Amino acid sequence: MLAAAVCYMCTGCELSGQTGKNKPAAQDESAISIVISSLGMTFPDGMDENDNPYLSYIETKNDLDIKVTTPPPEVYEEKLDVIMSSGNLPDLLHTYDPVWFNHYAKQGSFIPLDGLIDQYGPNLKKKIKDEVWDRVRYNGKIYAIPSLNEVIGNEIMYARKDWLDRVGMKPPVTLEEYYNVIRAFTRDDPDGNGKADTVGLTLMTDMSRSAPFFGAFGTQLDSWFERDGQLVNGSIMPETRKALAFLARLYQEGLLDREFPLNLHNNLYEKVENGKVGLFSATWYDTRGPIAANMKKDPDAEWIALDYPTGIHGEKGIKNQDNIRGYNVIPVGTKHPELVIRMLDFIAGDYKNLKLGFENQIWTMENGRMVTDFAMHDKHLYRGIYQSLVDVPDPELFKERLDSLGDFHLYDNLQTIEQNLIENEFYGIPTPAMSQYDKQLGDLQEGLIQIIMGIQPLEAFDSFVEQWRQQGGDEITKEVNEWYRKQRDGERGREWDE
Repeated sequence: MLAAAVCYMCTGCELSGQTGKNKPAAQDESAISIVISSLGMTFPDGMDENDNPYLSYIETKNDLDIKVTTPPPEVYEEKLDVIMSSGNLPDLLHTYDPVWFNHYAKQGSFIPLDGLIDQYGPNLKKKIKDEVWDRVRYNGKIYAIPSLNEVIGNEIMYARKDWLDRVGMKPPVTLEEYYNVIRAFTRDDPDGNGKADTVGLTLMTDMSRSAPFFGAFGTQLDSWFERDGQLVNGSIMPETRKALAFLARLYQEGLLDREFPLNLHNNLYEKVENGKVGLFSATWYDTRGPIAANMKKDPDAEWIALDYPTGIHGEKGIKNQDNIRGYNVIPVGTKHPELVIRMLDFIAGDYKNLKLGFENQIWTMENGRMVTDFAMHDKHLYRGIYQSLVDVPDPELFKERLDSLGDFHLYDNLQTIEQNLIENEFYGIPTPAMSQYDKQLGDLQEGLIQIIMGIQPLEAFDSFVEQWRQQGGDEITKEVNEWYRKQRDGERGREWDE
């Protein structure tokens, strides 16, 4: 399986310093350049995106020399635009934005990949389903290698049970019970330090981590729901106004974190770790992150998963995620596109090594069970930068991997999430109007945050709806319903071929 020249799988070699520094000089016929996201990952000392054992492993196995560029995650898509207009194009770009992909595919900026996949992509053909390929086709041709989401939902409610016990309350279920717990966690000194230094609920910028509260009203932002035979965008539904009223009440009463519009992941992490937050919408993996960090810092801290807040009509749940995570595209003019496809096919086929890390370094098998070395796992998380280019989930391996990471309830969290998803009824490629109006409609959502903060009255929601409709929303809705009609009528294939 491994090339004789470099053995990356034996104990003590691939993570002990043998990296890209030792590879042979690049040859033009084997050199490719790729632009991918760093995913916010950091590298061990002495390594970087072009010099590490996982990239060297991919290069050696495919006889390639790969030049990697990683624009900053905060401005990633903007940097891709700069690259596309520069005239100095790489051999591969990876985007997470379907609107970006849609825009440049329609401009003819990428090469079709069908023949290349047939010749060089057996693992890609085997592991990616036909209905997914349909979503990256234009005029009947494939223009991207998709990377898939391993999970289709993200948020789950968690609370500190020790705080619940201290304020004499049970785990909340109904929305009103949630309100009462959030109020107690703010005002009743749940940490027992005699100071008013806790917050009942925190969210993040762009209203991230708010999905369960919109779900209690039967809606989700930027999702599509069937109403009377037509698809309607959740951002403008009356139910969303009610959800905003609930959140605005929390903010007005000082129960919602005043800083939530500025909270990035690091801010939220610190507040949870430092015991300032006792209830929030966690990601499924936060039990291994800020929640675990809080329990390490405070031995008395005890966290439990909660039922999702349930509205007066029994609604609950969170937004489901698209099954496509990202798009690998090859610009027109690339000299050796077959090398790119070979690399991507290798990543899809060598899923276990790149996903889990090298055996006997990151993990071992003991008595038929996978055991992970946490320190090495965390140190070499950067491998995900390369593996995520073509994520092709394996459910059995996924559970085995999660269980090996320790007792963080990771798999249980995902099971809970999958049982409480509110389906987005639109799952097609972005429509032409979405590509045209996506950014300006996204900017409008700042008005929803202003309603929560009391800068604008609740009645301003009506103005938001009108602006959304006038600034492209009605056009998008028309196209989405044209797609919806085709799905109901059994028409298969790309909707916006030109």
